[in-house]
Order: sequence, then structure tokens, then C-alpha cells
Amino acid sequence: MKHILVVEDDASISAALLYALEKEGYRTTHCSNLARAMQETAVSDFDLALLDMQLPDGSGKEIAVRLKSDQIPILYVTVVDDEDEIVKSLDEGAADYILKPFRIRELLARIKKALHENGGSEILKIGRAVIDVGAGRVRIEDREISLTALEYRLLLIFAQNQSILLRREQILERIWDISGNFVEDNTLTVYVKRLREKLGDAVHITTVRGIGYRVG
Repeated sequence: MKHILVVEDDASISAALLYALEKEGYRTTHCSNLARAMQETAVSDFDLALLDMQLPDGSGKEIAVRLKSDQIPILYVTVVDDEDEIVKSLDEGAADYILKPFRIRELLARIKKALHENGGSEILKIGRAVIDVGAGRVRIEDREISLTALEYRLLLIFAQNQSILLRREQILERIWDISGNFVEDNTLTVYVKRLREKLGDAVHITTVRGIGYRVG
């Protein structure tokens, strides 16, 4: 599970960001000021940072300097609409520069792009199946598995949350949010059944009766 640092002092913006990120399966740590963010970067590992440029006690750039040696992708999310500042930030190594107000789906797409660019094509392993996230392909040994978009998304959710009990409503929310189509509870059962049939014994999906599913 990717760990994202969110440094934002506006309570309404940070609440929306954290909700959207967690729905996507990311682990998040939120800081509302520079001092707290500096403390977190000293004791925690992050895969990406979303930094507000203007904070009550300093600048997000100070956090970026701390994270630079770890080669963590930095995305500035700010109201500072200055061309020189944007160019300078990108020249200094920022992965992206997003102006407020922003569209949440666009921001999520930029986050995924930054994470993939940082480590090449992301590879996830679940059981004996291997998912090439960048290419959108699933293989079991030397055999490629053909999945529908919803089946692939469902497998991706399981792969990103291995050994975690996922409630049915959690899965339904994530599938609906990505595909734009509502999936009924009974339909989820059908998709899990199809996924089991296609993956065989390579991936063990356990049904926890009345609650949801667990893999691994």
C-alpha cells in the first residue's frame, strides 16, 4: 500500500484529499503545518508527497528539500499561480505542480502517473499472479489472463490490500468511483466468482460470510 504525505492547512481541502486517497487504497499521513511535517518525514517513509506551497509556519519547499535525497515524488498543490515559481519548482525536481482549485479525478491521475514514473512500471504480486499495473496486464507464470475492466479493478483492489478484510461496501465504493457505473451487491458476488474461475488456484480469495473478502 503506497504511503502518501499530505501537507495542507485548509481543513476542507485536506478532508477531501484524504477521503479520495483512502478510497483509492492509499495510506495517508496528514500534517497541517511545516513543523509537524518535518517531524513525520524524520520518522516515517513515504512514496509520494502532496505539499501546499504556503503554510502557516513556512513553505512546502522546505519539506521538499528534506525528501529530495529519498527521491520521493513531490506534487505541489497550491494557489501560487506564478509562472516563474512553477518553472523553478519543476526544474528543482518536482514531479508536478497543481493549482487550486483542482479536480480530484485529475489529481488522482497525476498521482498515479508520478508513482509509476518514480519506479518504472509498478508490479504487484498476489498469490502466483503478477499484475503489471502500467500495462494493465495479468499473468500467471507464462500465461496472460484476460479480464474485463471491472474484474481487473477488483483484482487490483485485492492486490493492494492483501491480508486485509475488505467489507463488501468498501469494494463497491471503489469500483463505482473508478468505473463511473454503479455495481450492485449481488453483482459483486458474480464478479468475484468469475475472478476465481479465471485465476484458478493461483489466487485464494476467502469469503468472510456476511462481511466481505480477504486475500492472503
